[in-house]
Amino acid sequence: MDLNNIMNNLEKKHPGEEEYHQAVREVLVSIEDIVKEHPEFESAGIIDRLIEPDRVLMFKIPWVDDDGNVHVNLGYRIQFNNAIGPYKGGLRFHPSVNLSILKFLGFEQIFKNALTTLPMGGGKGGSDFNPKGKSDAEIMRFCQAFMLELWKLIGSDTDVPAGDIGVGGKEIGYLYGMYKKLQRENTGVLTGKGLGWGGSLIRPEATGFGGVYFTHEMLTALGESYKGKTVTISGFGNVAWGVALKVSELGGKVVTLSGPDGYIYDEAGISGEKIDYMLELRASNQDVVAPYTEEFPDSVFIPGKHPWGVKCDIAMPCAIQNELNGEDAQHLIKNGVKVVAEVSNMGCTPEAIAAFHTHKIPFGPGKAVNAGGVAVSGLEMTQNAMKLVWTREEVDAKLHHIMKSIHDSCVRFGALPGGHVDYVKGANVAGFLKVANAMLDQGII
Repeated sequence: MDLNNIMNNLEKKHPGEEEYHQAVREVLVSIEDIVKEHPEFESAGIIDRLIEPDRVLMFKIPWVDDDGNVHVNLGYRIQFNNAIGPYKGGLRFHPSVNLSILKFLGFEQIFKNALTTLPMGGGKGGSDFNPKGKSDAEIMRFCQAFMLELWKLIGSDTDVPAGDIGVGGKEIGYLYGMYKKLQRENTGVLTGKGLGWGGSLIRPEATGFGGVYFTHEMLTALGESYKGKTVTISGFGNVAWGVALKVSELGGKVVTLSGPDGYIYDEAGISGEKIDYMLELRASNQDVVAPYTEEFPDSVFIPGKHPWGVKCDIAMPCAIQNELNGEDAQHLIKNGVKVVAEVSNMGCTPEAIAAFHTHKIPFGPGKAVNAGGVAVSGLEMTQNAMKLVWTREEVDAKLHHIMKSIHDSCVRFGALPGGHVDYVKGANVAGFLKVANAMLDQGII
């Protein structure tokens, strides 16, 4: 495998798509040795076929606001690889959404879904629509207009979208209502549904809970635990909320939150009613965290900054891609961080990851750490297909088992001499082998 040649060709075919290139390069670097050991992968063109999506679908979405003004947004669905199951991946509504962002997310999703061991392929979608400041009626009309195009592309055994940034329970409800009307059938084609109409217990918390379970395994490997540890997190949506809940339950103390406007530092720790208030902040649809200090005056708001300069034992990015850079990593290392775990997708830049590896700081990549969300989505699909509902305890136990299995796979393929684990390599190799072997078995298609 000629890595430089593959990347040069990819960059020529898809110029300017930096996030997509970054995600592909990270995986290819990790699997270079394993591909050399399997010449059958090269003869079957596995790499060339894997790094290109099966199809890229793009459509316009006209909708009308509350004042009668017409707006046009762009919608996308990237169906990347379905070797091990139907395409599966979230929908993101955010102004930053473009082809590069969705291709990187869809590519990451292939390996993340493979790591869960559930039968799900990789995909992603969304729109550059900004829900911030929109009324519920405007969000409903946009979701219905979006689904008028999307419904033709998805199905319970074809492509099963979920939520992502900007798409929570409310949006999934509007999307599913329109899908059901158009398709004239009640199937579990979207996950993250309401509990009264096919949703799974602990799905809103699942990404955060799964991230904490994976990080718990990383700490256990070091002879450590969450008890008494200080944790910094970014974001303040469902992912950060789930992390704060579970860290608090396991005896750790979360001291930061963040939004586009800056970050909150709460030395006393974010627990109890403070965690509940995170949901109120998100529900306000204003996408800011500054009001937290009005509710809890002992906290401090630092505008325009990320929380990675705060001294902590564990850092867990929970917001968006490339939110923690090389300079941030140096601050964390200087302050004695013990473990870093991406709960956001590709939350750290390559420079940050290199710094953590150089200093032997255990680093968990997003495709492993945040797989809990899609794992419970897969469990939701199973419950829908079986026409039953599992208890909270059953779902949580299955999630915990899946995250421990993912950690074990990362250690199996990422163990280095001296006891250190390259979790990035471990996750990429484990996910790649499952998908590559499935592609090999199914022929050139």
